[in-house]
Amino acid sequence: MYKAVYNRVIFKNSLTTRAALIALVVFCTFSCKAQVQDISTNLKWSERMALSIMKRHPEAYQIDDKTQPKWDYVHGLVLTSFEKIYAKTGDKKYYDYIKGYADATIDSEGKIKSYKFENYNIDMVVAGRLLFNLYDTTKDPRYFTVIETLRKQLKEQPRTASRGFWHKKVYPDQMWLDGLYMGEPFYAEYVKRYENGDNFNDIAHQFELIHTNARDKNTGLLYHGWDESREMGWANKVTGTSPNFWSRSLGWYMMALVDVLDYFPENHPKRKELVRYLNETANAVAKFQDKSGLWYQVTDKGGSPGNYLESSGSSMFAYAMAKGANKGYLNKKYRKIANKAFDGLTSKLIVTAPDGEITITQACAVAGLGGNPYRDGSYEYYVNEKKKDNDPKATGPFILAALELNR
Repeated sequence: MYKAVYNRVIFKNSLTTRAALIALVVFCTFSCKAQVQDISTNLKWSERMALSIMKRHPEAYQIDDKTQPKWDYVHGLVLTSFEKIYAKTGDKKYYDYIKGYADATIDSEGKIKSYKFENYNIDMVVAGRLLFNLYDTTKDPRYFTVIETLRKQLKEQPRTASRGFWHKKVYPDQMWLDGLYMGEPFYAEYVKRYENGDNFNDIAHQFELIHTNARDKNTGLLYHGWDESREMGWANKVTGTSPNFWSRSLGWYMMALVDVLDYFPENHPKRKELVRYLNETANAVAKFQDKSGLWYQVTDKGGSPGNYLESSGSSMFAYAMAKGANKGYLNKKYRKIANKAFDGLTSKLIVTAPDGEITITQACAVAGLGGNPYRDGSYEYYVNEKKKDNDPKATGPFILAALELNR
């Protein structure tokens, strides 16, 4: 009898213990990896933001609140900034975070489940930038397979009559400023590494088309999009341009220029043109900087009803101007302008939690042209798109700006 009672007690206790262990394992699986310690305010802003991202998203594929691994441009943008932090600090957790994203999205054969080649979406190219260093450090053939796939996409990407890349297959004859960042830095690095510079002229041509056709002669700013066919409802029937200046699209364009110039040889005949485009755009953008140091969602209409100081475009401008000045492409005065912008970001748009986690506010969640539902590129359209805290289009450039400014 005593033995039977004893066995029942042991069995009950063992079940309790087993249940507790299972609960602990489950808890750790979903929570322990997220246990980022308090984030010190003594760290540089770049690491404070990176650690905040990792705290919110223990796995890199979760960036932008994704629940399943997805190959996407926002991950490419943010993780490019992580590459820069890793290069500066040597802290392997940043490298591992990047590699974790690649391994979550790329299968054993070098295929990306969420990527559709036939869409010819230039947004899908930019994350390929992460794979150059991963392939260098691991020699894992999967990474090189994806690099080659993305290069093949660019080779077959539909083009306008003047040889500019369509933004997507569903947007025929259209070039958007966004697309220059999505495609050209990857293209330039590939050309330098594997094509002996043979296609630098083609890369420069993409910028030339945009700078020639999307630039407003009065302000020097560039419109968000250009439709060479003039068929889209949003397109000016004479110029083909969309009707407004969107700060983030200008930011994409300026970041594309400073990143592409990393790969252009000093003696390349088109290099001076690219530097000129950067100077002309920086000069135009600087004129619309608010006294806060920030820029408005619709760049040239500060103070108009509904317009607001926007964090992603402001971060992109800060990064591009700081890097441009650091590299000697721009006058040193642009570093001061970038510092003023960064002061505005940290004093006006950054919120710090008690544990040190930082949040960047006032970011436009998304904006585009055409599509369904139709986006007409009007002033009202841009100022009424949703805002999102910690949008990756703001967090990534914020990190890049902080690194360039050593803040």
